[in-house]
Amino acid sequence: MRSQVSVTFKDTPPIRLELEPEQALEREAARQWLDTQFTEMECEPLRATGKLLMADRVVVVAQAAGPAKFADAAWAHAFAQAASSVLGKQVINVDADALTITY
Repeated sequence: MRSQVSVTFKDTPPIRLELEPEQALEREAARQWLDTQFTEMECEPLRATGKLLMADRVVVVAQAAGPAKFADAAWAHAFAQAASSVLGKQVINVDADALTITY
């Protein structure tokens, strides 16, 4: 089944990324990719407790990446693969400015 990941930033059109089933990542590989991006972009946990859920990680990485990083088609595709895999949902909508995800 196809997956769709949509990322929105203020004052820009939504970025829609479509994935075919054969493009799926294994969950552990997706988690590692997000962990690497989180560290490389020097992201901070959303919660004061420091606990970081996978959904939090996805939205924080999207926010840190910004529209410029999503302009890189290979990076955007890897993000979509990782988000779809770790969240286990077919349709994911990330609002990077509001730091929210809907399914």
